[in-house]
Amino acid sequence: MSIFTKSATELAAMIRAREVSSRELLDGYLDRVERLNPPINAVITLDAERARVAAGAADATTPTGPLHGVPTTIKDAIATEGLRSTGGAVELRDHVPGADAPSVAALKAAGAIVFGKTNLPRWSADIESFNELFGTTNNPWDVTRIPGGSSGGAGAAVAAGLTSFELGTDIGGSVRLPAHFNGVFGLKPSFGVINQRGYLDHVDGGTIDVDINVFGPLARSADDLSMLLDVLAERPLPDARPIERVGVWFDHPSCAVASDYRALLTAAADRLSDSGVKVEEAHPPVDFDEQVRLFSNMVLAAMSPAYPPEVADAISGTHHQWLRNQMERSRLQAIWADWFATYDLLLCPVTACAAPTHKQGEFAQRTLEIDGVQRSYLELVAWTGLIGVLGLPSAVPPIGRTPDGLPVGVQCVGPFLGDRTCIAAARLLGTYEVPPGFE
Repeated sequence: MSIFTKSATELAAMIRAREVSSRELLDGYLDRVERLNPPINAVITLDAERARVAAGAADATTPTGPLHGVPTTIKDAIATEGLRSTGGAVELRDHVPGADAPSVAALKAAGAIVFGKTNLPRWSADIESFNELFGTTNNPWDVTRIPGGSSGGAGAAVAAGLTSFELGTDIGGSVRLPAHFNGVFGLKPSFGVINQRGYLDHVDGGTIDVDINVFGPLARSADDLSMLLDVLAERPLPDARPIERVGVWFDHPSCAVASDYRALLTAAADRLSDSGVKVEEAHPPVDFDEQVRLFSNMVLAAMSPAYPPEVADAISGTHHQWLRNQMERSRLQAIWADWFATYDLLLCPVTACAAPTHKQGEFAQRTLEIDGVQRSYLELVAWTGLIGVLGLPSAVPPIGRTPDGLPVGVQCVGPFLGDRTCIAAARLLGTYEVPPGFE
């Protein structure tokens, strides 16, 4: 394995041991971006000179923070000081923030060297990663397929070894889908654990928290997720609980799961069972369709500022409707909390299938074929929306590849603030592989 596809944890340890310098790593990543990025178009803005100065300064000092000297990129929806940050929107084509988003500042305080930004859809509002400014990002495992969204450039860059790790955002699956489609590890933390200010989801965005939305890391190991959570979390989190009893919820009539992916989900559950964990087909007593419908209603309201005023008013509903939705969410959160008093984790799909081929245009009109049946593209965010609307943590490890050679993952879902338990499960289940051609 190339040094550039090692985990961020390993790279940080090598820098501390003086086995490699920050400048050597940075120059290596910049070289890889120049050579390997064009076919996938994951990294779209560079800040090489300032990064070289910062890397040189890191090499001249004694390593302190856990990310000392580690080069990284940041999703272009997150404000980064002195570095063009557009949210994928032409309205912000020349936007250069004067200050870092708090989460970016936390990474830098831990020693990370930010050297670039990664691609995304306009205002992070798609699971394809394309926009007018920077074009389309492709999946490093197969460039005819999507890398997911909205943190698609982030997921592709981590998978291809163009960066050490990434900071993405997730409102409908935007960390979890790219982790799944690109074969890397991702964490959607519990809502409110990581500061999400500086999120560029509309002009003048980033000044308030957005409902459902979280910031979360993408990386090449579960150890990386754990270290990055330590750096980014703004509230104490309990230790991982022992994983002794796990429920699995792998299918539902409203969201068919492709048979090749379903087989890999079953194999992952079997590995847990073989290790001594009690694994059962069980899930909280909630209605899948009703909970996904609640997600659809609430995420539209949360994303409405990105739309023209007349559209935003129509899709966001009234404050009374939001209060009713909030009461329903609270009721469902209590049901899930009760269930997690008995079960340590829930395993469920990330989405319906491995990475589909590119389909752009009107989102609601897109379809995909699953086991010979045409299905709505909206089904790709059903399983992620089911979890996200309740603010629960979910770690996604890569669990294998389909017969077509495409990676897939599984959602390891825990109780609210059970982020470390989710990461512990990801450590048991997941292994990163380098896509062919990026070794």
